[in-house]
Amino acid sequence: MAWTMLPEWAPHKRTWMAWPNNPDLFDFVGSPKEAYAAWAGAANTVGRFEPVVMVVPPGEHDAARAYLDPSVSIFERELGDSWMRDIGPTFVVNETGDLGAVDWQFNGWGGRIFPERSADALIARFVAERAGATRIPSKLVNEGGGIHVDGQGTILLTETVQLNPNRNPSWTREEIEAEFHGKLGTRKAIWLPRGEVADTLEAGTDGHVDTLAVFVKPGVVLVHGQPDPAHPDYETMKEIEAIMRAETDANGNRMEVIVLDAPAERHHQGDPLSCSYINFSFVNGGVVLCAFDDPQDQVTEGVFRRLFNDREVVSVPAIDIFKGGGGVHCITQQEPLCKSNGG
Repeated sequence: MAWTMLPEWAPHKRTWMAWPNNPDLFDFVGSPKEAYAAWAGAANTVGRFEPVVMVVPPGEHDAARAYLDPSVSIFERELGDSWMRDIGPTFVVNETGDLGAVDWQFNGWGGRIFPERSADALIARFVAERAGATRIPSKLVNEGGGIHVDGQGTILLTETVQLNPNRNPSWTREEIEAEFHGKLGTRKAIWLPRGEVADTLEAGTDGHVDTLAVFVKPGVVLVHGQPDPAHPDYETMKEIEAIMRAETDANGNRMEVIVLDAPAERHHQGDPLSCSYINFSFVNGGVVLCAFDDPQDQVTEGVFRRLFNDREVVSVPAIDIFKGGGGVHCITQQEPLCKSNGG
């Protein structure tokens, strides 16, 4: 049976999220209340466009409900962390409209929070069951933020993530590509060399692609830009831009590349933050962007309004989310609408 990961702009059944609960996350963000407010702000905004399900640790239903709009559903389940994009399943559909859920191996971003947060390794199975999806197990260590697809057969990956010895030491590049193609219905992989320097730190991911480049339409890709030649990411982002301009998609077509310059560099607790406008989420009828209280916020909103005149473009404060290591895309996971779940 052939499964395909739909592009993120395809219609959604709902969005899945996970409630902040990791003490280390609270230390990074500043306090539990600040983390709760940041995650709830994103959930309540997404909830304006489509149903949202928040998975919360046992006993924390009431605490979460105090921050969440009544429209947000709550499921209780043991959690280790709150990055649903990475710990949850990657949803796929087949030719008859059935819903599947790829359950990758999860090892805490290369062992950063493993085994002490090992409950997250079982969240994908839980979400798949609640969604009524066929669970599709994989032996590959991967996180959902480490992939982007265009729905036309192309997948974006990062060498410092899937090829990292802290994840898949015995897998070759060819074996990893074959696993993605078989599970997601893709045919061509485009590899980016590395991510932002800030994404290599304790709260980082080693270079998830969802802060670097993203497909937004067939043949159109947004790339994270760093305009400051003195910035440590400057050369990396120029290299990634050049790769995307030189590459073709799975159908052999050149892609339109649009660069979204980063906001001004921010630091927290002495470390830089990996702030990126690439880390946004598609929702039904809209796009939810990250805002950084920076003049570049308005420039980015303008780009999205020109790209999507049929969608509402909204922004949510994201600095506190990035203090924890990611953005709006990192804390959400879309479930596509298909025949088996009401489509």
